[in-house]
Amino acid sequence: MSQAPMSADATSDDKLWALLAYIITPLVPIIILLMEDKKNRPFIRAHNAQALVLGIIIVILGAVIGPFTLGILSCVGVLLWFVCIYWGIQAYNGKYVEVPVITNWVKNQGWA
Repeated sequence: MSQAPMSADATSDDKLWALLAYIITPLVPIIILLMEDKKNRPFIRAHNAQALVLGIIIVILGAVIGPFTLGILSCVGVLLWFVCIYWGIQAYNGKYVEVPVITNWVKNQGWA
């Protein structure tokens, strides 16, 4: 969960969209992909790809684990959401966030 150095090219608008991408994932990342002026910004693109993959993983885990554990492990989704809030705050501060496993996978796919 280390953070890379701050970005000098990120505007306050970029930082806000990155924050929202983590907090309201996977909805906001999908919206960003539909916005031509946002999806090509380097800072937003890096955070958006991570937030989208993270959001999809959270939704799938919630749908698979929840019913089988009768909701007992549904608190895992809530805990992951709090971690997403932390990463969103780091992004809002202009830092490139490294999400374990997901960051390297997204970079290898060429999405960030």
